[in-house]
This record gives sequence, C-alpha cells and structure tokens, in this order.
Amino acid sequence: MSENKKIFTTPNVRKFARELGADIAEIEGTERKGRISEDDVRKFISNRLNKKKNFNQNNQELKKLKNEFDHSDFGEVEVKDIPRVKKIAAPLLVNSWTTIPHVTHHDEADVTELEQFRTSLKDIYTGQKKKITPLVFIIKALISALKKYPNFNSSIDNIKNGKIILKKYFHIGIAVDTDHGLMVPKIRNANEKNISQLNEELKETSEKCRKLKIDKKEFFGGSITITSLGGIGGSFFTPIINYPEVAILGIGRTYYKQVLINDEFHKRNMLPLSLSYDHRIIDGAEAARFCNELKENLGKNFAYKLAI
Repeated sequence: MSENKKIFTTPNVRKFARELGADIAEIEGTERKGRISEDDVRKFISNRLNKKKNFNQNNQELKKLKNEFDHSDFGEVEVKDIPRVKKIAAPLLVNSWTTIPHVTHHDEADVTELEQFRTSLKDIYTGQKKKITPLVFIIKALISALKKYPNFNSSIDNIKNGKIILKKYFHIGIAVDTDHGLMVPKIRNANEKNISQLNEELKETSEKCRKLKIDKKEFFGGSITITSLGGIGGSFFTPIINYPEVAILGIGRTYYKQVLINDEFHKRNMLPLSLSYDHRIIDGAEAARFCNELKENLGKNFAYKLAI
C-alpha cells in the first residue's frame, strides 16, 4: 500500500479500529470514494481472525501427523539438550535461509605458489619457521576483492526499503568450531593488520570462543564471513549467509590436480571455493567476477604482496 494514500473515514471509526488493534491504513473502504466504515473494520478483523484460525488448524493437523509415532516406538533412543549456542543460532539461521535468496557459486583457486611462500616464511631474528595459517592469506585476498567489488561488503536496509548500506570498514567474520557450537566472531579492521598480527588475533579470538570468554558484540557488525572445512575435509558445500551480511565464503580442503598450462600438465595445489551470495544484491555475473578476482589474489602474482 502506498505511503501517500489518503484515508477517508471519521474520527470515531479510527478510534474503533484502534480499540480492535487494526491498522486503519490496511483496511479497504467500501463506501463512496473509498470511505472506511465500522462495518469495513469489522469485516477486516473477521477475515484476519479466520485466517489465523485456519493457520492454527493446519498447524494442529501437522503436529498430529508428526506426533502420530514417537521415535522410541522404533527402537532405543537417547534424549539430550541442544547446546545453548546452537539454540541461539537456530532462529538466526532459519531467518537467513528464509529471508535471503541464496545462490552458491563454486570455483577453485590455484594456491601452489602461495603455499610455497607460506611454508617458507621464517622469523627474521631467530630464523625459525613461522607457522602462519592459510586463513590469514585468504583474509588478505578477500579484502582486496571487497575493495574492488563493494556490493559484497554491504547490507540491505530493511527500515528504509530499497536502500543498500555500503560499508567502508573491513570486519571479517571467521566461523570457529567449538564444543558449544559454531561461533562467528569478527576480526576488526583486518585491512590495517599484517599477516603476523592477523595470525595472532585469529588464535586469541578462537581461544576466547572455545572458553566462552568472547564479548557478544563481537558477533555483530561484519563485512563478510569465511567458513573453512579445510582442517576437517570436504571440498564444496553451500554455506548459509550470516544475516545481515550479503555473502559468505566457504573454504574446502586443498588437493592436488593436474592442470594444463602451456600445453603441458602440471601438478597444482587447488583450493575449493564456495561463495554463497544474496541474489537481491548480487547477480551471477558479479559473483563470478568476484571469484575470479579472489583467485587472482590467491595466485602467484599476488602472494608476496599479501605479506606486506
């Protein structure tokens, strides 16, 4: 309904609608020039109650169908409480999946030179090998892609319909697997930190999550999220977007693959990428270009720049 629509009715009818909990702007008038009468208000309330009644009846029928047999009727079962973190996350995941039209773009990046560079890093003072997680380099590559494609660092403003909020900061969400459930804290201003700083912050943040010592605020205000299954296994999957963000990057386990380069096959180290995005903001072509940029950033020409 248009916000500029004029409502023709009397003060008494407006009061009557308010007392019944009806929004006068949602009621269609049947009198001359669309004037709303008390009968129109009664009809509106009646229709709404009937819809609610039908909805409740359908729900009751569904519950009867679901509860016709108990799981224990078929064998031994164990009943346990759902972990608190998963209980909290459940409605958020449902909201994201039902609100956002998800599309997932699958691709793979050649990280052969990047992995060689990462494993060759040494401390300049002690000469000892530096243990830097691959996630640090993915964060750096992702930030560079976000700068070129700012739509991926945005959110839809549900209050001001039709508006998009473009974020000028780079707070990267990292999915942390804990005994309590999955948590997604943010690495704040990741664009301002070098690989050593990011590596330490990732360790500290992950530890706080596992010990439940992370501040609640750290789960909000993100740019984009990275969720990695590389340490466990698997290749491609469909990660659910962390609402109100508009994209999430899923990382699989690297694997070796024979790739044709200059008419010759070479053994290359490939990283599976699964990019889920909000189709209301991002289309397929833009997602493909974003992934191409990300692959370029993870390639040999960008590896050394990422360390700066």
